[in-house]
Amino acid sequence: MCFSHTLSLSILCFLVTIQTIRSVPPQPPVRCDQTGCTISNAYGSWPDRKNCNAANVTYPTTEEELRKAVAYASEHNLKVKTVTKFSHTIPKLACPSGSDAMLISTSKYNSVIEIEPDRLTVTADAGVSLRELIDKVEGAGFSIGTSPYWEGVSVGGLISTGSHGSSWSGRGGSVHDHVVGISLVVPANSSEGFAKVIRIEEGRDDKLLNAVKVSLGALGVISKVKLSIEKAFKRSITYNFTSDVALEDIFMEHGKKFEFGDITWYPSRKTAVYRYDFRSPVNVPGNGVNDFIGFQSNNILVSKGVRALEKALESSKNENGKCKTADTTLAYKKLTGNGLKNNKGLIFTRYPVIGNQGLMQTSGSCLYSSSSRIDVSCPWDPRYNGLFFYETTAIFPVSRFRDFLLDIKKLRDLKPERLCGIDIYNGILIRFIKGSKAYLGQTGDSVVVDFNYYRANDALTPRLNQDVMEEMEQVAFVKHGAKPHWGKNRKVGFFGVKQKFGPNFDKFLEVKNKLDPKKMFSSEWSDEILFGREGSKYDGCALEGNCVCSEDRHCSPSKGYFCRQGLVYTQARVCRFSSAQVSRA
Repeated sequence: MCFSHTLSLSILCFLVTIQTIRSVPPQPPVRCDQTGCTISNAYGSWPDRKNCNAANVTYPTTEEELRKAVAYASEHNLKVKTVTKFSHTIPKLACPSGSDAMLISTSKYNSVIEIEPDRLTVTADAGVSLRELIDKVEGAGFSIGTSPYWEGVSVGGLISTGSHGSSWSGRGGSVHDHVVGISLVVPANSSEGFAKVIRIEEGRDDKLLNAVKVSLGALGVISKVKLSIEKAFKRSITYNFTSDVALEDIFMEHGKKFEFGDITWYPSRKTAVYRYDFRSPVNVPGNGVNDFIGFQSNNILVSKGVRALEKALESSKNENGKCKTADTTLAYKKLTGNGLKNNKGLIFTRYPVIGNQGLMQTSGSCLYSSSSRIDVSCPWDPRYNGLFFYETTAIFPVSRFRDFLLDIKKLRDLKPERLCGIDIYNGILIRFIKGSKAYLGQTGDSVVVDFNYYRANDALTPRLNQDVMEEMEQVAFVKHGAKPHWGKNRKVGFFGVKQKFGPNFDKFLEVKNKLDPKKMFSSEWSDEILFGREGSKYDGCALEGNCVCSEDRHCSPSKGYFCRQGLVYTQARVCRFSSAQVSRA
């Protein structure tokens, strides 16, 4: 992402932004040799930094090949996990148990997209990419009502973890709430060939559909997804960069007024960016494109330089340097419309930017390759030592969100510069999603926050002001009872998650026991996330969010980080730097 750290880097990022550049494609998530296969995510590191291994991988291209793969695993009592072409999930949901486990990749199962105009539905193979699906639907004169902001996902993968955009209107901002049918491959007895395909339809199989819509890959292998679509429309987007005064009183009205609106809050800069985003008829002039800055291609040398400077600011504990960087970043985003482009995607000139839904709802231009450009890539590509970060995503009941904002403002007001590390990235993104019938979805209308922050190259290296980030996590997930996004977050975000879903969690397990009685699709890692198991604590476990500290050794006392209570939420336990205690030691 173009997170400029000096004026010169801002200019370099700007030169990249005003061109349509295609970059080195991301590396495949599964790599095999004579000893077996290793699976990684797009960031090159799992939360525990341990490798994820499997004996082999198969690449079905048809539903029957997919069924046969599951049948083979079922007959031979193998553990199975599904992996996609993109693998942008942060938790280890795709990691199987056991050295003889099997991976099923959907990366080549992507040939079928069928539109039913009379029923306003589209059915796609699970491995179809979101961009392929959108382009096909838009080409037929229709639109998909919502999508995640990042298009580097497959159809099966994006619904499995609850991916979403932002909307309280219609079916809402979560893609799984636009699902009206799913085909799922599950284990079966020998008389049925050890595996079978079940067709699940809205209105006929609602209990099954409510479980399968957000399944974390724990129920079977998704074969096909049927989504509702609507007649084509355009979007009109304007960003209003303004003060964050009264944000806690404005967010509700904003979410209701603008169908696709969101808010990006830069707490250290006391700035809120309100996205005025609503639909327009297709005959309204405008051929704009949303090419979000964070998802554009970066020159590999620039990405390395940005990371090197961020590491230097961390090691020198230079808060002022981070705040200057945050100022530059925010100014650059304002100048460039945060990646919005008029005139067929050439350059940003003015608001509003109006364009077809398919070109405005999601982005990810760094995904696409060109043989002539090998010097640019997605800025977090692990092959080039670029950006490396955590992502915390919390889903709040609407009734609790105002108090969360007030708590973060109190924390900010104690010393605003301590939050500059968040504002270097994308601040705090605030989105809106409707209540869902999915058992592992949000139970009522909700507000979602996302924020990214620096992750060290070494697991035992503490981070500048990490206690503030940890307190924010605990304010969200513990004090205000927010639920975690299943595809994001550090391990601590999932602690106690089972209780947060109440009876719906038991309904999900009931379906799990019915469809996967031998637990073929379970693993110690996915169960750890699904059940919110804390595990044993060890020296330094809190540094990467694998535990909440209760003793100093869970932090890094040798480097001056000790377990202390939160500054605003005093029940929080965080790793805080203390130079005085280091001196006494």
